[in-house]
This record gives sequence, C-alpha cells and structure tokens, in this order.
Amino acid sequence: MKIIWYGHSCFEITGSDGTVIFDPYQEGSIPGLNKLHLKGNLVLCSHEHDDHNARDCVDVLPKEFKVEKIETYHDHHLGSRRGKNTIHILTYENMKVVHMGDIGCRPENWQMDLLKGADAVMAPAGGFYTAEPSVIYEIIKEIRPRVVIPMHYRTAGSGFPVLKTCEEFLSYCSNVVRYETDTLVLDKETGNQT
Repeated sequence: MKIIWYGHSCFEITGSDGTVIFDPYQEGSIPGLNKLHLKGNLVLCSHEHDDHNARDCVDVLPKEFKVEKIETYHDHHLGSRRGKNTIHILTYENMKVVHMGDIGCRPENWQMDLLKGADAVMAPAGGFYTAEPSVIYEIIKEIRPRVVIPMHYRTAGSGFPVLKTCEEFLSYCSNVVRYETDTLVLDKETGNQT
C-alpha cells in the first residue's frame, strides 16, 4: 500500500484494489497549498469544513471498500464549538489504517478499543483546531499503532499560522523515522525498526 500526503490532512492511499482519498481541501482554504486534482475510487471526509471536504476536486470511479466510521467531536466541548468529527478506519490489503480527522478530544473507551491494532494512524499534530499534541500523544500511546503519520500542522511554507509545527508533537515521541518525501510504502514490515 502506498500512502501519499498532499498537505494538511489530505492523503491518498493506493493499493492493488484501488485508491482512497482522505480529507481533500478546497482551493484557497489552506495558506501555501496548491489546488488539488486527484483521482480515486472513494473519498472520505472527516467533517464539512473547507480544509477537509473538497469532494469535487476528486474524479471518482466508485468502488467498495471496508470502512468503519466513528463519530467523535472536533473540540473538547462535545462539538459545541466546532461540530462533529468522523474517524475513518480503512481495512485494506490486510492492514488497518486510521485517519483521525480533526479530533478534538480523547475518544470514549469503546472507541479507543476500535482504534487499537492499527498498522498506521494519521493523527493531527498542530493543535489549536484539534486536540493539543500532548493529548494526541496520549491517545497514540494507548492505541499503540505500528506507524503514526502526523498531519494538520504548520510547515515553513504552508498551514494556518495558529497551528504548531510537527516538532512539538515529535518531542513526545520516541523511535521517530523521518522520510524526505511525501510518500510512504506501508507493508507488514514498515514501522518494525528497532
């Protein structure tokens, strides 16, 4: 399986059975990011904010995938400030991939149980609009995925100024592997480095 990051929270996951796009962003919704034009078989959006819901920028040739959805909140006030958020759990190529969207609080215990055993988790790392890096780290520590891919943070060239860079989130983590590319090949060996 190949995972490509297009910036912010937008990912493309491609394997032998097709392509899934997570959280494509509307043109102009995120400073420093280019317009998207993608192709895929399924588009999954965690919520309806413009930086996560640009279904119209994806040419879709529909195909069925095994996806489980967990309804959570975009803030720690039961969604009263930013609304709801959907975590998507994609089972694909005999692996479990979790996209946490703009999660703003710790999931309930039964939801945490569903997240356990993931091969990869795409987790927001920039705080402010989502849970803070320390909270995300505690969630990750509890669900123990093989690979964590930070998203939704500010870089030198893109992102909302109020977001933290990825470095604060990484300061909580150990066993960090940096890739000098936007693409990760995920297989049963990825993340098993000692």
